[in-house]
Amino acid sequence: MMNTFYIPPISSALDQVIQEKINLKTKPVSSLGKLEEVGATICRIQQSLTPVLKAPHILVFAADHGIAAQGAVNPFPQEVTYQMVYNFLSGGAAINVFGRQHDISIRVVDAGVNHDFEEVPGLINTKIDYGTKDYRFEKAMSTPQCLQALTEGATLIEDIISTGCNVIGFGEMGIGNTSSASLLMSTLCDIPIEECTGKGTGAVGAVLQKKIYALKEAQSFHGNINREDTLEVLSTFGGFEIAQMCGAMLAAAEKGMLLLIDGFISTAALLVAYSINPSTLSYCIFSHCSEEQGHKMLLKYLNATPLLNLQMCLGEGSGIAVAYPLLQSACAFINEMASFQEAKVSNQE
Repeated sequence: MMNTFYIPPISSALDQVIQEKINLKTKPVSSLGKLEEVGATICRIQQSLTPVLKAPHILVFAADHGIAAQGAVNPFPQEVTYQMVYNFLSGGAAINVFGRQHDISIRVVDAGVNHDFEEVPGLINTKIDYGTKDYRFEKAMSTPQCLQALTEGATLIEDIISTGCNVIGFGEMGIGNTSSASLLMSTLCDIPIEECTGKGTGAVGAVLQKKIYALKEAQSFHGNINREDTLEVLSTFGGFEIAQMCGAMLAAAEKGMLLLIDGFISTAALLVAYSINPSTLSYCIFSHCSEEQGHKMLLKYLNATPLLNLQMCLGEGSGIAVAYPLLQSACAFINEMASFQEAKVSNQE
């Protein structure tokens, strides 16, 4: 049975006073544009007029996908997944660079990589299996595995909460995971797979057409799956990293944390979480719009406006780390900028 996550709707009790505080800063109303919306969102989530970002973390979930082992959807070999995990752990990836730049803690999670890491310092082992099955011929994972992945992801939040963290981002690594995200999006949003499928790690031209064909094969094999049965959809087409990310998102929202969403894969995990409990969405800020084809459409489906559009499509949580200073600026102006009354500056008549 799926864990029940109690995620309360965010109270609107402070909405008016939050907006008044923002409007009475020494500036024309709305002149800080999107920063004002971000600041108001953080205030609403924290139910505070003095928002604060504490001990920011990004969880990077890594796992492999059965379909990728056959090279059906990806030009890069599957072993790149575990090789990149080592790169994360040695501090050499983009997310490490941006995390150091902005003092964000990066935690790397083996959710289901097809590799034995043994005891590697810094790696969190929540491995469900050595990658999912090839969903062209069977479900990606069993229902018990799917439930285990959700639980493992949720459990990670307990440890992070203990650090004092109140803002958490979600990144990923897994060769083939854009295919999984495309299938989840296509099924849950009822959008043709061609519109949900992009280049991933470099599938263009004939390779992209091969990828789309493989995903159509998967959809055909599983027939008219009930998109109202979120657990069935996730276990059929998901990845272990996506399922654990989903569980972590649900648990983080339940704890009242601010959730930072990265690109296409991260947003697909949120789509699943949203399908399980729609209140999750209220706790989210979307860092950027990815160049991955389906992401813009998925953001529109969720009625989400991203902070940045830098033509990024790397994953790892890199968009979150780059956007994070904007959240700091939003909190800073609310907490430190003088009001008209404090600065003895005349307001509008």
